[in-house]
Amino acid sequence: MSNALKEYLIFCQNHVERALENRLPSENVLPKKLHEAMRYCVLDGGKRMRPMLTYCTGKTLGLAPEGLDGAACAVELIHVYSLIHDDLPAMDDDDLRRGKATCHIAFDEATAILTGDALQALAFKLLADDPTLKTDAEGRLKMIQCLAKASGSQGMVGGQAIDLESVGKKLTVPELENMHIHKTGALIRASVNMATLAKQGLDAKTADSLDHYAKCIGLSFQVKDDILDEESDTATLGKTQGKDKDNDKPTYPALLGMAGAKQKAQELHELAIDSLSVFGSEADLLRDLSLYIIQRDH
Repeated sequence: MSNALKEYLIFCQNHVERALENRLPSENVLPKKLHEAMRYCVLDGGKRMRPMLTYCTGKTLGLAPEGLDGAACAVELIHVYSLIHDDLPAMDDDDLRRGKATCHIAFDEATAILTGDALQALAFKLLADDPTLKTDAEGRLKMIQCLAKASGSQGMVGGQAIDLESVGKKLTVPELENMHIHKTGALIRASVNMATLAKQGLDAKTADSLDHYAKCIGLSFQVKDDILDEESDTATLGKTQGKDKDNDKPTYPALLGMAGAKQKAQELHELAIDSLSVFGSEADLLRDLSLYIIQRDH
């Protein structure tokens, strides 16, 4: 990781942590257990990759991070809700996430379901009325539409449904890519698109270039996750290592071999970099971030 990206990643993590803390209900407000669970799952954990993408894209477009806090928090809340539900016994049945007990273990299964539901609702409330978003009603509506599509049956939830249906099956590479374009990639694309929608007067060519960049890194992120699931360890990952393999889920290493999966990640990185050719040095952090995604260890 370049020093510039490392510094910006730390800045974004600290910045969005404060923003999330200020937007989550206090655990002293009724219903206390639900609000405690919401704060437990959201705060103090995770790479914050999705809000960082929002901030980083905004920086490339000349937008201040403070004006993107509502959008950055919204995508992170959707992400955390998805993790809570993914970890439930009816889904992936996991007991460790971000280095601590999953929500249904720390609290109970019913609270975990409600916590995910509440975080999803809060995400859309932020896009509707967060005062930091310096955009008009039409811009807010487009953000809500973007995040709703990325989160629903044509995005993340649809991808999770395909994932559950694929256990024990041998998918082709295009079928696996289609699953991850929805399950992981859709929300990553939305993270970038939150910033492009916040930039008034942005031309379609620039917006499309950034969207294609996001599509490429969304896939490379999942390829790298599949690699780490086999090569890393539970302590480093902060979640149970080898879970996908144990559950007989289709992965890139299973289809392409480990060398092939690493080559796939490299090819996606190169495509992402090509997508940024319309930019100069103002997009260097996005370029560094694409490289970091395929080189990270957790």
